[in-house]
Amino acid sequence: MFENLTDKLQAVFKRLGNRGVLRESDVKEVLREIRLALLEADVHYKVVKDFTKRIRQEAVGAEITKSLSPAQQVVKIVHQELIKTLGEPSRLELTGPAPYVIMLVGLQGSGKTTTVAKLSRYLKEQGHLPLMVAGDTYRPAAITQLEVLGRQLELPVYSEGQQSPPPKICANGVKEARRRGYDVVILDTAGRLQIDQAMMDELRAVKKATRPVETLLVADAMTGQEAVNVAAGFHEAIGLTGLILTKVDGDARGGAAISMRAVTGVPIKFLGTGEKSDALEVFQPDRLASRILGMGDMLTLIERMEATFDEEQAERMERKLREATFDLEDFLEQFRQIRRMGPLSQILGMVPGLNKLARDIPEDVADRQFKHVEAIILSMTPEERRNPRIINSSRRKRIARGSGTSVQEVNALLKQFRQMQRMMKQMRKGKKGMRGLMGMFG
Repeated sequence: MFENLTDKLQAVFKRLGNRGVLRESDVKEVLREIRLALLEADVHYKVVKDFTKRIRQEAVGAEITKSLSPAQQVVKIVHQELIKTLGEPSRLELTGPAPYVIMLVGLQGSGKTTTVAKLSRYLKEQGHLPLMVAGDTYRPAAITQLEVLGRQLELPVYSEGQQSPPPKICANGVKEARRRGYDVVILDTAGRLQIDQAMMDELRAVKKATRPVETLLVADAMTGQEAVNVAAGFHEAIGLTGLILTKVDGDARGGAAISMRAVTGVPIKFLGTGEKSDALEVFQPDRLASRILGMGDMLTLIERMEATFDEEQAERMERKLREATFDLEDFLEQFRQIRRMGPLSQILGMVPGLNKLARDIPEDVADRQFKHVEAIILSMTPEERRNPRIINSSRRKRIARGSGTSVQEVNALLKQFRQMQRMMKQMRKGKKGMRGLMGMFG
């Protein structure tokens, strides 16, 4: 979402790279470029004005640290001010007597129903017992969609169809949760194509009937500047406690994420990073600021790895690597685990310095490569996977036919696997192996 903004800001910092001293004229030039970059990224003009004013005050009065170049000095200041603009990290306020009611509101098409399911899954993983309530009686598929998601995630859904009014359905859902021992109730409410009085009156009635501890606006980041007006409208009408930004993996310019919190004063609590039920990230302003500036996000990457890789499997794999008994079945298992972490471009984008490479790899190309590797290995017999040395010319032709690939692709995969095996043997011998590992990554 922040690709264009990241590119423009990095170009600004690059021009400062050769300067020996940070002069006031340099700061003025940089601020002009930053202002343009933010405005082009759909950041609200009032937010841009305040943001650049704070940077000017910090940069002009700052002592030049000997260990930092002028470009690094400006990056440091912009990073700090970006974190301030994005706000403090904020958790869900699940306090007081259970069940805790979380009310999700938003316009039609913002991804509200899907977010109800994602949030329920997240809370279940945190040890809670969530109940989803189908309170959108206007969109024909909303109730069915939530029930389907509930079955997929093995999570309960309370529904009364389209006969009862939403405030009554939601109030009954809270009573049902209390009766059956669920400690969190997540309300899916109706949206409209635009804010209107009828929708706001209904939401106020739902809020009065259920007394939610959190009222979260689900906002589509793709709507850009309009998302800021939507957030301000909802906050003024019903009083929001937080924001969930969806579709941040799309082609939006990113300005909504920076603007919404600053304009409403309401914290962003989660980011929806994809279509899958686990594609919901707790919002961390410092990590997002690092991504915007092209500095990567290793902490989120590590958390994804910890959530994806089974500890027992990791220990077994480490032992196989140490003993150099890693075979193609293990190779396939590792590939599948990497795929579960998310799109390759997202993973590479979290590694400092690789954000440019991440954008150079089209997602469909990376996905196609993954599928080809999987198909080739699955077309082998168990014996061939455990001992690839027996794969001769006729076997390669059979594997290529079975996987719908070419003999050249089969050869390339076997060659890469042999290189991995050689590298593992070198690693057992010490430093020489580590140099080989780094060379391979290079």
